[in-house]
Amino acid sequence: MGTKTLITVEEFEQLPEQTGAVYELDEGELISVSRPRLLHSLIIGNLFAPLRTIVSARNLGIVCIEVEFQLSADTVRIPDIAFIRRERAKDIDPETVIQGAPDLAIEVISPTDLAEQVSRKIHQYLAAGCQAVWVLYPAERCVEIHQPGKASLTRWPPESLEQPDLLPGFSIPVADIFHI
Repeated sequence: MGTKTLITVEEFEQLPEQTGAVYELDEGELISVSRPRLLHSLIIGNLFAPLRTIVSARNLGIVCIEVEFQLSADTVRIPDIAFIRRERAKDIDPETVIQGAPDLAIEVISPTDLAEQVSRKIHQYLAAGCQAVWVLYPAERCVEIHQPGKASLTRWPPESLEQPDLLPGFSIPVADIFHI
């Protein structure tokens, strides 16, 4: 069994940007993240647009796409979509890696994602203080909702996706998220 080469967050931040390459730092291990395909991007757009509309209209905070979050001393993740409450957002430097977890992390599953990796990522978000993680499964057309200390829930069409404690007034039919 080979030895893993671990790097620090500081070393991670100093890595040169490479065209077409996206990396996350998983407990010190540099991991390559698959580049999104069109379906992935369309699903992100279907959820991002209405989410951003309600967040902006109600001044709830900010919604962003593919932004780095330092979840711990040796872990940096890039959720597909993230929501940060207004109270936290005002203190964030938009030029640096965001410290801590988003309030809501949203991940769209790609065909190359392994269940073990997805589970690990969910655990890391929640352990870092994330209030909810939504995992979207395009092939199954469903959304898993994970929250600290609660059993996960799955929403299927014709149900709607909501998170009233974080996003009052936001609701979207699950079918609309996956409508291409």
